[in-house]
Amino acid sequence: MVFAAFVLSSLSSCDESVDLTNVDESAYTTSKDAVAYVMNSQGKRSAAFVELRDEAQSELFLALSKNAETDVQGVFSYNAEVLKAYNTANETNYDLFPQELVAFEGDLKITKGNKKSANVAVKLKTAAGLDAEKTYVVPVSTQLNSGNIKLSEDESSYLIFVKDLSGVADCSKPNGVKIVSCMEVNDTNPLNNLCFRLEGSGQPLVDIVVLFSANINYNVETGRVYVHNNENVQHLLDNRDKYLKPLQDRGMKVVLGILGNHDRSGIANLADETARAFAQELKSVCDAYQLDGVFFDDEYSKYQRPAPEGFVDPSVEAAARLCYETNLAMPDKLVMNYVYGLLSSVPDVDGHKAGTFVDYALHDYLRSYSLEKKYPGMPKSKMALYSQEYNLGRWARKANLEEMRDADYKTHMIFAMDPTRDNYARQKQSMDEIADVFFGAKLEVFGKDGVKMDKLDQDQFYKKDW
Repeated sequence: MVFAAFVLSSLSSCDESVDLTNVDESAYTTSKDAVAYVMNSQGKRSAAFVELRDEAQSELFLALSKNAETDVQGVFSYNAEVLKAYNTANETNYDLFPQELVAFEGDLKITKGNKKSANVAVKLKTAAGLDAEKTYVVPVSTQLNSGNIKLSEDESSYLIFVKDLSGVADCSKPNGVKIVSCMEVNDTNPLNNLCFRLEGSGQPLVDIVVLFSANINYNVETGRVYVHNNENVQHLLDNRDKYLKPLQDRGMKVVLGILGNHDRSGIANLADETARAFAQELKSVCDAYQLDGVFFDDEYSKYQRPAPEGFVDPSVEAAARLCYETNLAMPDKLVMNYVYGLLSSVPDVDGHKAGTFVDYALHDYLRSYSLEKKYPGMPKSKMALYSQEYNLGRWARKANLEEMRDADYKTHMIFAMDPTRDNYARQKQSMDEIADVFFGAKLEVFGKDGVKMDKLDQDQFYKKDW
């Protein structure tokens, strides 16, 4: 009921809340018995997300907890009842991706002595009539025809969430590198991300814009945790058509930062049930304002020990739980972590590795060590090294960027980019180096009138106008 009320009111306010009373503190348990389960090629169990542009595919396989005693054969198939059950259980209303646009290629077979099958390709193609604003689902069920194993109903189904973006601009570069612009929106107009483009392709330099930041807060009177937006964040959300949609229309993702705010609530101390409820609220916020995900930052919370009711002692396990539940609540959205505080490492949750429920891990400024052990299962391409802070002057050297590129790291973050600031020339130098090192291109600068700037004119950038 809290969330139903939230959806009705969220277009005007995001201060709806999560009830912390009567929280079920019972721990999760994981079966030690031999199990068979469906995974995709990135190690995601239960669900995955695909962006469709003309054609796309997701690869699934069947895995066992121990070697097969006999040959196992089966088949993956499209099954609308899987989505019907999911929508009922989660009170969602996702639409089916049309079955005629789906094809399965490959044999589902595990040979004796092995623990996994070869990948089966689930191929998707676009068609007229698909709505770019909707998230569709390909529901997959598994049937075993031979072999001495059992597959539970929960582990036999898989959901592939699909957004058809064939008619939407794409700023993705051929080499897969992603530039994240974390904007301090108390001071800066996020539309400035439109001003910086790569020569030749005309693509924006930036791929993901983080609105920094909304907060997680606690209401002492009601005993509730809620999402709080200051007046700057709320203005941008209430006026998304002016400030956010133009970014998305150019292919950029727009993500909401979630930061502690000097009270007992935080990213890393929610009880399991509270984390689930808060994840559902985050989904409601993202759905209401058509955002592309959330960015967690474990700072500025005043954690209490012993933990008050509805909370647990702060831990990496509790932080991981929130990330996991958020991914579970909105598998079609991004979950991004700032690698700091109790998000410095993310342990497994219910047998799922961090890399399967956190999409990007972004290092603190100028840090550069591998996150392979801190975020197990996350590919190097999703780890951001040598993050830069443009306000305080924490600049990466060009050699740092070249080191990243040569080691196949493909994500980089810049914080507090603002071309109206006095140190714009140094910011521009940094972005020139990013364009050169990662994309082999020169950076072009355009004013708010869409005209290329051949000489500096800071009046042509987007000022804060609210």
